[in-house]
Amino acid sequence: MSRQRIATGAVLAFGVVGATVWAMWPVPAAVDLGTVTQGPMQVSIAAEGVTRVRDPHTITAPIAGTTTRAPVQTGDHVEAGQTLVAVIQPADPGLMDARTRAQAEAAVAEAQAAVQLADANVASAQSSLEHAQSQLERGRNLALAGTIAQRMLEDLEQAVRSAGQTLTAAQAERDLSEAALMRTRAQLLGPGGTRIPDGQANECCLQIIAPVTGTVLDVPDRNARQIGAGAPLLTIGDLTDLEIEVELLSSDAVRVQQGAVAHVERWGGQGVLDARVRRVEPAAFTRASALGIEEQRVRVRLDLQTPPEGWPGLGDQFRVMVRIVVWQGEDVLQVPHSALFRHDGGWAVFRNVNGRADLVPVSLGMRADQMAEVLDGLVAGDQVILFPASDLEPGARIMARAE
Repeated sequence: MSRQRIATGAVLAFGVVGATVWAMWPVPAAVDLGTVTQGPMQVSIAAEGVTRVRDPHTITAPIAGTTTRAPVQTGDHVEAGQTLVAVIQPADPGLMDARTRAQAEAAVAEAQAAVQLADANVASAQSSLEHAQSQLERGRNLALAGTIAQRMLEDLEQAVRSAGQTLTAAQAERDLSEAALMRTRAQLLGPGGTRIPDGQANECCLQIIAPVTGTVLDVPDRNARQIGAGAPLLTIGDLTDLEIEVELLSSDAVRVQQGAVAHVERWGGQGVLDARVRRVEPAAFTRASALGIEEQRVRVRLDLQTPPEGWPGLGDQFRVMVRIVVWQGEDVLQVPHSALFRHDGGWAVFRNVNGRADLVPVSLGMRADQMAEVLDGLVAGDQVILFPASDLEPGARIMARAE
């Protein structure tokens, strides 16, 4: 065999071996890499909130009666001491059944007869007075002529005075009978019988003027209707003085401190609004979640710090999203949550060391939405593998995934 053939066979053999080794050589795993950073960090609780007017003023009916159609409607601006917001008229009488109406009609007839009797008594008393007065005139003439004694003249004068008093009593009795007739006739008035014409309501009715300046937030019913004392008529509030009410799980509420900073997002306008926690209520209440699970919730109230000019259009009971800051640091070493996984009862990450995956246990502190505080195990600038595969082994070759 010639040397040329031997050399050719050797080259082919080495080529086959090299190709086999290349084919069997492990390919580096493509991974996503993140960086351990150091800087400001905030831990917050996100929840849905509702805006509310801080001090709404509900106007109620001071007396029972019938309201006219409301002169204001939702959204109207009212001025304290000037704007008429409600008018209450006397209530209509109720309908009478046949028995009650018959009794009322009989009472009217009785009162009419009493008036007629009183008229007859007045006429009789008037006649008696006129007769007594004529007798007194004749008696005076006879007394001047000396025909009758002075005593008889005094008796005639007494008769005139007695007849006058009888007439006065008869007239008073007639007035009393007429009043009784008016009262019994009033018993027959049905619904609508005492309605006061429009434009004359101020002569008989109660007018309610706005006690505060603001915007009408709610009018339960604008129509004329019968109401009882204490019935709500409308609610007035100042839309430039809003607060936010958030319902937190009790386990989250214990982490919120009075005066904590909050950020209002997704409120419908541009930018993020600043707020601050004013009060964390001390008592929780039970509310069922969307899954039907009973949860203990706590109301947290926040004051908007952004001036009203910064949230135009925001009104009462609008939905907003709130992030309440429960912890913050200025120089915090932090790693992405996506790099963390459980290992030996603790937490660990895969660090990129010269193209190989290095398993590093870490100690964690506070956790934010996307980042976690690193207390031990990493330094700023370390590259860590994001979303590590479950079959990735320590020491495995890795390479950054192409963008």
